[in-house]
Amino acid sequence: MTRLLTSFIALLAVGLSAAARQPNVVIIFADDLGYGDLGCYGHPTIRTPHLDRMASEGIRFTQFYSAAEVCTPSRAALMTGRYPVRSGMAHNQFRVLRAVSTGGLPQGELTMAESLKSVGYRTGIIGKWHLGVWANDRPEHHPLNHGFDFHFGLMHSNDMNPSPKPKPKKANAQVEQDPEWWDAALYRGRELLVPRTDQTQLTRRYAEEAAKFIGESKDRPFFLYMPHTFPHTPLFASDRFKGRSPRGIYGDVLAELDWSVGEVLKALNDTGVADNTLVFFTSDNGPWTWMGAETGGSAGLLRDGKGSTWEGGMRVPGIAWWPGRIRPAVSDAVLTTMDLLPTVAKLAGAELPKDRPYDGKDASPVLFEGRGIERDVFCYYRGETLFAARLGDWKAHFITQGSYGDPKPVKHDRPLLYNLAVDPSEAHEISADHPDVVARLQAAVERHRATITPVRSQLIDVVAK
Repeated sequence: MTRLLTSFIALLAVGLSAAARQPNVVIIFADDLGYGDLGCYGHPTIRTPHLDRMASEGIRFTQFYSAAEVCTPSRAALMTGRYPVRSGMAHNQFRVLRAVSTGGLPQGELTMAESLKSVGYRTGIIGKWHLGVWANDRPEHHPLNHGFDFHFGLMHSNDMNPSPKPKPKKANAQVEQDPEWWDAALYRGRELLVPRTDQTQLTRRYAEEAAKFIGESKDRPFFLYMPHTFPHTPLFASDRFKGRSPRGIYGDVLAELDWSVGEVLKALNDTGVADNTLVFFTSDNGPWTWMGAETGGSAGLLRDGKGSTWEGGMRVPGIAWWPGRIRPAVSDAVLTTMDLLPTVAKLAGAELPKDRPYDGKDASPVLFEGRGIERDVFCYYRGETLFAARLGDWKAHFITQGSYGDPKPVKHDRPLLYNLAVDPSEAHEISADHPDVVARLQAAVERHRATITPVRSQLIDVVAK
């Protein structure tokens, strides 16, 4: 009896010790992946076995949101836990930072990497940055100046440095790509590796670098941020995956991205740290449907895609995985990328500054207890303008505009209203039946607006010619 009691106490001590350890954090961020693009989210022909496994072993979220409809503001929101309008990382005309932009994420913003580094984490980014173009006169925009110890990847989107070589109109939407159409520079830290990287090898190289980073970091807590280049167009897959998917090149690219997720999970298991690692997979915004049927993704049952504040533009896949800590579930909790910073900061024991408002919430109750969290209102911004808002199951559109190719916004004197619990496709407008709900949403938006201090956009200034 005494021996059994001693063994039980020893096991309990080990369990408490493991629970008290700072967990590793891996965030995998796809680019332009749609809500309907994964097997576990219902796509009939795209095969994603590793992500499907993550979803079956962890939590698959059905109402997870990016905080913006295009990539620069969405990445700023993920890194800071704040709406990008608060940091100047949004603009109504220049929706993302361009290759000629001189602005970037302000140094005064605290990134997830800086927060975790302050409590002893090794931090790394592998993939696309798109929060500032670094140059000799702008070194502050480099990820190494925003809390990352290690960096490997591209400055921005893979179509932002077109080569001088003649190419067809809307070249990045072409199924067959000439690699010489694009000058996508690849960096390791501050070192330029190649001015025109072979994009067919990018996903493989990201996976290899990630496995190496995990292996080198296994003896201390680490944070790995993997913002993938794909499935943003132009699409490239390696010979191992090209031509294998019934979905065509888009499916090939996602099959390779899914494989890379499997390599990350394998590295975590091989190094013995999987049971102390939170892995979260999501996307920066919805699918770029304007690219067409073959190279654009799918928002599934949701309306529209990237660039819009309809559900298809900002509701994205979200999968949380942590063996032994997160129980398998499908959750309809409303969470956003902004919730990740306060969540991992709490898990790591990092204090967030008290001198600024945070829009993200600690999602630990959802992840570990199966409970919801209180959220006053979730706001859908397009650039610097608030277009829509969600409160509970209700969503009001104050302004609507499609993604790309829809030139003019439409302002609604009586906001459009949808009940997302029964109508996630936003097909049935019911504002006339629920004026009280509209009034509650308008009041919630006004409370939110009272917390916004206007700042100058970082997306305006460009290199003088």
